[in-house]
Amino acid sequence: MAELVPFAVPTESDKTLLVWALSPGPTAEALQLSLFTVFSRFGLLYSVRVFPNAAVASPGFSAIIKFYSAGEAQRAQKACDGKLLVQASPVKVRLGTRHKAVLHHTLPLTSSRCQELANYYFGFQGWSKRIIKLQELSDLEERENDDLVVPLEKPSLKFFCAVEVVLPLYECRSYGVGIAEETLEEGPLTFLMKRKAAQKHAIQRALSDAFQKLCIVVLESGKIAVEYKPSEEMEDVENEEHDLIQVNCNSWKPYCHGEEDLSDFSLEEEDLSCQDWTSTVECP
Repeated sequence: MAELVPFAVPTESDKTLLVWALSPGPTAEALQLSLFTVFSRFGLLYSVRVFPNAAVASPGFSAIIKFYSAGEAQRAQKACDGKLLVQASPVKVRLGTRHKAVLHHTLPLTSSRCQELANYYFGFQGWSKRIIKLQELSDLEERENDDLVVPLEKPSLKFFCAVEVVLPLYECRSYGVGIAEETLEEGPLTFLMKRKAAQKHAIQRALSDAFQKLCIVVLESGKIAVEYKPSEEMEDVENEEHDLIQVNCNSWKPYCHGEEDLSDFSLEEEDLSCQDWTSTVECP
């Protein structure tokens, strides 16, 4: 059976692992790093979160690990349950369960996480992005020339961006748009910083929007397909009117090395460091 991997925050229980019986010896930060090293061998992780046990329980830690793929989460659970992973005693690993059906609002991934997921399945050279338009929508000049209206709000900078994401192997293109606004403060340096921030955020939102129209399809054979569903507001921009699915002729292998080419982006984007977004440690 094929598995769908959308460019969205994973909330499903079959993508979540619960790990407990972790000894109290190492720190939460050390456990988080060790768990990330172990479980990332099975697939791309969205997060690793470590918690101290409740006061009424025995000293130690538990953890919640989220995968993007349910299949990879299941393989990790079977391989790691009852094993000596990060300590001298075995740990318990279970798939997340819910007693009642819970409907979750789908949250889109940030642009940096979208790129990481695309790099993992398509490879660093398997996709590309291009800024189609970056336009300022601010009304600063109108406000300065309008002497009859007393401004009630601080002036702001607003930018619109449209981007294109291309998957050449699948003959697929996806378009996204984003708008970002930054409130201005006094000072020339502040103006330049706010302008750059508004441009950067508009680009990031447009890129994330483009990926939301794509869904990775992992087939039983190990091959990868792409499901493409344009939104209604983008139908006049895109050339395709129907869903497009293209299957790679080669078996998929995760891409874990190399660097991403950002030459087509003139502005700095989010930090793509894995540590910044693949894992977090939460303590009360």
